[in-house]
Amino acid sequence: MIETSRLTGRPLAASDLSELLVLHRDQRVLSAFGAEPGTDDDTRQFLARKLAHWHQHGFGIWMFRDPAGTFIGRCGIHRWRDEIELGYIVEPTFWGQGFATEMATAVAGHAFTALDLPNLVAFTREENVASRRVMEKVGFVHERDFLDEGVQNVLYRLEADSLGRQRTGIYSVWSPCR
Repeated sequence: MIETSRLTGRPLAASDLSELLVLHRDQRVLSAFGAEPGTDDDTRQFLARKLAHWHQHGFGIWMFRDPAGTFIGRCGIHRWRDEIELGYIVEPTFWGQGFATEMATAVAGHAFTALDLPNLVAFTREENVASRRVMEKVGFVHERDFLDEGVQNVLYRLEADSLGRQRTGIYSVWSPCR
């Protein structure tokens, strides 16, 4: 479990399917990521892959809720190519309230302390200014642009020993639940 000042995150579970279905169907979410609508079966397969990732690697996606139990979003880390990528999605009702930054900071803190990872990457489509801003607030630094399936993306990196980590106070924002 991961706690922040406003949220509690717990590892993804099979029981999260209904919330993932709603999130993955939301046109605002799809537009932000340039994704096409998938099927319910696509989301079931996504859940199965992410649960298998947890089992194989010991880390993955956390589902974050507020104190009232309302689902706010998901954030986690997973293997991507030869890197560990941090990704996040906030339920659109809660956009613009700092939840993505809070979740991403907490997960990065967990990655650097509990998992002792040396660095993380994050990427998004070039035009996704909101997501880029989250990365920058957490302390990620733009490393390069890259083309993926004909879409221009930007890749950011956060080093465990970077000044960015110290500036954003990752360690003071997250704490493991006891």
